[in-house]
Amino acid sequence: MDALKLKILELLKEDARRSAELIATMLGTAEDEVARAISEMEADKVIVKYATVVNWSKVDDEKVTALIEVQITPERGRGFDAIAERIYLYPEVKSVYLMSGAYDLLVEIEGNSLKQVASFVSNKLSPIDRVLSTKTNFILKKYKQDGIIFEDQADDHRMLVSP
Repeated sequence: MDALKLKILELLKEDARRSAELIATMLGTAEDEVARAISEMEADKVIVKYATVVNWSKVDDEKVTALIEVQITPERGRGFDAIAERIYLYPEVKSVYLMSGAYDLLVEIEGNSLKQVASFVSNKLSPIDRVLSTKTNFILKKYKQDGIIFEDQADDHRMLVSP
């Protein structure tokens, strides 16, 4: 991937609302070149979706998010892919990652209650063949996501000291 496309991706990751015109100005290149690069990356599925990061704690929404560590036995010939696919097709599942370390998959799910998340784990996830164990961790508070700090940062009230 060329340097221009990488720079465009970085700028869009910071703010997906930036226009091709603005990006071209920021990078000192032609607008049609930026627009063409973006179109190519969308067609090649490099850019998959433009999304909004929401601080749900500021909204009257009682959703529960859980990160589930899953140990599995890989499937012969397909490795972890077949089991990961079976898991990510559930609508409750927001993300699935193949991990190194103590567990194989990290599954992020969202539910309306702790009971709904527990039901998903016990009735849908745990019974899958080759799932050896699960460990559920509930997200209590998000401080930062995708490089965005959610909390208002307090001003530094310390006295300035100079030599």
